[in-house]
Amino acid sequence: MELTGQVVNQKRTWTKRLEEKIKRMDSVKGLVNGMIIPTDRIVDVMEKVIRPYDRVVLEGNNQKQASFLSKALAQTNPKKLFDLHMIMSSISRPEHLDLFECGIAKKIDFAYAGPQSLRMAQMLEDGKLTMGEIHTYIELYGRLFIDLIPSIALVAADKADRHGNLYTGPNTEETPTIIEAAAFRDGIVIVQVNELIDELPRVDIPASWVDYIVVADEPYELEPLFTRDPRHITDIQILQAMMVIRGIYEKHEVISLNHGIGYNTAAIELLLPTYGESLGLRGKICKHWALNPHPTLIPAIESGWIDSVHCFGGEVGMEKYVASRRDVFFTGRDGTLRSNRTLSQMAGQYAVDLFIGSTLQMDKDGNSSTVTRGRLAGYGGAPNMGHDPGGRRHSTPAWLNMMTADDPLARGKKLVVQVVETFQAGNKPIFVESLDAISVKKDTGLAIAPVMIYGDDVTHVVTEEGIAYLYKADSMEKRREAIAAVAGVTPVGLTHDPKKTDSLRLEGLIALPEDLNIRRSDAKRSLLAAKSIEEIVQWSDGLYEPPEKFISW
Repeated sequence: MELTGQVVNQKRTWTKRLEEKIKRMDSVKGLVNGMIIPTDRIVDVMEKVIRPYDRVVLEGNNQKQASFLSKALAQTNPKKLFDLHMIMSSISRPEHLDLFECGIAKKIDFAYAGPQSLRMAQMLEDGKLTMGEIHTYIELYGRLFIDLIPSIALVAADKADRHGNLYTGPNTEETPTIIEAAAFRDGIVIVQVNELIDELPRVDIPASWVDYIVVADEPYELEPLFTRDPRHITDIQILQAMMVIRGIYEKHEVISLNHGIGYNTAAIELLLPTYGESLGLRGKICKHWALNPHPTLIPAIESGWIDSVHCFGGEVGMEKYVASRRDVFFTGRDGTLRSNRTLSQMAGQYAVDLFIGSTLQMDKDGNSSTVTRGRLAGYGGAPNMGHDPGGRRHSTPAWLNMMTADDPLARGKKLVVQVVETFQAGNKPIFVESLDAISVKKDTGLAIAPVMIYGDDVTHVVTEEGIAYLYKADSMEKRREAIAAVAGVTPVGLTHDPKKTDSLRLEGLIALPEDLNIRRSDAKRSLLAAKSIEEIVQWSDGLYEPPEKFISW
C-alpha cells in the first residue's frame, strides 16, 4: 500500500546509542569478569570502551576525586584515545591537565580549577586546550542532560557489592547526578571503589545504573577543603563577623543561609555561641543551613543554635560527629551522612535567605570575580547561591526585608553578601576600576566575561571599614558611592568624597562599626568559641577526628 503525504523511513534505527554501547562492551568481554574490571586491566578497558572525540565526564569535584580513574585515563595511548571532550566540575589534580598536554583530551567544560588555576591559564594561552565554558555547578549538571550528554562517566564510590550496587557513604556528592546523565542515555558508567564487599551498609546508587566496577589500588582522594583552623582567624575578620551578625543577620532576621569557604565566615560561625549569645539572638537567626559539615559549626551546634544542615558533601574527620547528631544532619539508615551536591546547590539557590562569600576582585558597581590575570580559577557554586533567583515564590522575613518599593506587585529579594578585606595578600586591592575578567574574556575567546557574581545581585558589601547596604540604593550613583565609602584606600575607595560619609550613614546606605554599637577594640580572638582545632575537638566531646595535618598538640 502506498502512503501519500506521509514520511516513511523504514530503514532508520532508533537505537544507535544502545547499539554503539553494546558494541563497545562486547569488545572488552575478554578483559572483564562480568561487570568487574581487574585493577591491572583498567587502561586496556578504557582504550576499548572510550573512543576519540567522546564526551567524558570525570568526577572530580572540590572534595571527592575519581583519582584512580583519572590516573588510568592519563596512561592510555594518545594514538588510540585523542581529542576527548572532558567535562569536570573541578580541575584539581595534575593528571587532569596532563590529559591535554599529551593530546588525549582537547576540549574542557568545567566549573572550578582552584589548585590548577595557574597551569590552566598558561595552557590556554599556549593553545594546549580548547575552552568550552566556565560554569556554575548546577549549570554544568544541567547541561549533562541537554547538550553535554556524556558518552562515558568515570566516578568514585566507597564500596560496591558483586551485583554492582554502590555505597557512597558521607561523600555521595555529585555521583548520582553524573551517573544518571550517562546511564539513561546509553552511556557507559565505570565506577572505581575502595572495596568490593558482600553486603552494603546502604544502597546509594542501584546496580542497574552501573556498567563496570573496578577496585582502585588505593582509596580515592578526599580533600578536607572546608576545615579552617581558628588559629588563623584575625582580629579584622572577627570585626567583620561582628558587623555581619549585628548589621545583617540580626537586622534582617536571617534564619536560613549558606556560608562560602573562608576564615571570615568561619569567624561568624565561631562567634554565634559567644557574641551572638550576648545579643540574645539564639533561636532568632541562623537556624537552617545549606553547608558542608564545617568543623567550626560544632560549637554553634552544641550550643543549640542550629536546627538543620543539608550538605553538599562530607568533610574528612566529621563522620562520627555527624553520625551522632542525627537531629541536625541528613543521615541514612546506616547512620552516616547523606550528602548531595546537586540538591544542596538547589537548596542554596532557592530555599535560603542569604548567601555570604568572598572574592578576589570587585569593581565600582559591585561586580566580582575570582578569575584574574594568569589565574583561571572558575567559581564553583558561588553564582548559584550568590544571585537572586527569579523563580522564588515563598517568603520569609529576611526576603521581604529587601523590598524597597510600594508597588503592589513588589517582591522580596535574596540577600547576597560579599565580605572582603580591602586588600588581599601581596597588597593587591580587592576593589579595582575594571575586573581582570574582561581582559580574560578577550584573551581566551570566551563569549562573556567570567563574572562570578553580578553587582545587581549583591545586596551588601562588608569590609573592615563598614557595611554598604546596596539594596537600598535607588540609583547607580548612590550604589557606587556606598561601595566606594567602604573600599578603603583602594582605587575605588579613593574616589569617595569623605564629606558624603555622614549623609550616606544618615540615609542608611552605609554603617560603620560604631553605628552598630560595635567597638573596634572589642574585636579580639578571645571572642571565638574555639581558638584552635584542639578546642573544636573538645566541643565535639572527641567525636571530631581532624586530619593529621591539622593536629598540633
